[in-house]
Amino acid sequence: MVNEVLPQEPLPDWPMFGVAEDVRPALRQARDAGHAMVLATLVAVDGGGPRPEGTQMVFAPGVLAGYFSGGCVEGDVAGHAWACLADAAPRTLVYGDGSPWPDIRLLCGARIEIFLERIPADDAALADLLAAEAERRAVTYASDGVTRACRGALSPWPEASVVRAYEPRPRLVIVGGDPTALAIAELGVKSGFETTLVRPKGPQTPPPIPGLAYRREDPAEALTAIGMDAWTSVAVATHDLETDRAALKAALPSPAAYVGLLGARRRLAGRLDELKLEGMAGSAIARLHAPIGLDIGGKAPFEVAVSVIGEITAMRYARVSGSTSTTSPALSAGAPASRTSSASDAAKTLTSEES
Repeated sequence: MVNEVLPQEPLPDWPMFGVAEDVRPALRQARDAGHAMVLATLVAVDGGGPRPEGTQMVFAPGVLAGYFSGGCVEGDVAGHAWACLADAAPRTLVYGDGSPWPDIRLLCGARIEIFLERIPADDAALADLLAAEAERRAVTYASDGVTRACRGALSPWPEASVVRAYEPRPRLVIVGGDPTALAIAELGVKSGFETTLVRPKGPQTPPPIPGLAYRREDPAEALTAIGMDAWTSVAVATHDLETDRAALKAALPSPAAYVGLLGARRRLAGRLDELKLEGMAGSAIARLHAPIGLDIGGKAPFEVAVSVIGEITAMRYARVSGSTSTTSPALSAGAPASRTSSASDAAKTLTSEES
């Protein structure tokens, strides 16, 4: 979400601009409008805090996105950002211990450093970054505030204040069309996923969910057209055995990072046996998360949707951290041992009683 604001005006009372985690749409909006912009990057965090290193904000005429602290510093950062936009001089802001602005206190007790740089609309590194986003390529962006570079294999120079990896936007494909599938789709869009609903031979009119793509082909054709990659997740939730099987046959052998199946546990073994008889490799079948979602105990559409988005998110952060575990962050933090994101966990509560 990108909010429109005018330079040097107070920030909105409701910080909806901070809901956006990925600032690339804001960078693109400013670039397409021909505006120079200020990219602010959290480059150091000491003592904990609500946002990790690498968190970013964007400031430009008519554009504001991202947040650093949930209200402690954003207003002050905005003032420095407009000054940076005017004089083009990069600068580092320090808040907390050692800050030149002791009246701006971080309630969490942390010390943070934020680097500001002005980026012209025709900047080459910005063009490379946005091209990589459109082409779903992972790249690294580096900048010292004057010199910038962005490419897949990048060795940052010693003076670079910002070194940040960008991955393709996470993609979510839902196969289905009932209220649970729609709830997963709607929550996927709101959670920042590039989301597509696939309903074979479904209505001509797409579902009334802003930001949701819609396809009516058979699962194999639709998944091929969408494109499966390591940043794609597939949630199969049709309640139709033939469509489910067709979707699993297309999704499980693909590079998709996550494939989940909604359905009753008592029927799962038989459905997996069918895939084996049709020649699917055991390694592909073992990737299936079924019943789909974290065990949160609920079965209502949005309760299932929360469990699915939660499981996908847990898997994504496990991969980013280098962990091979499918255990949810809640379990790692000491939550009850029955709550895991392991698809094969026999103790998991069903998310659906019928397939």
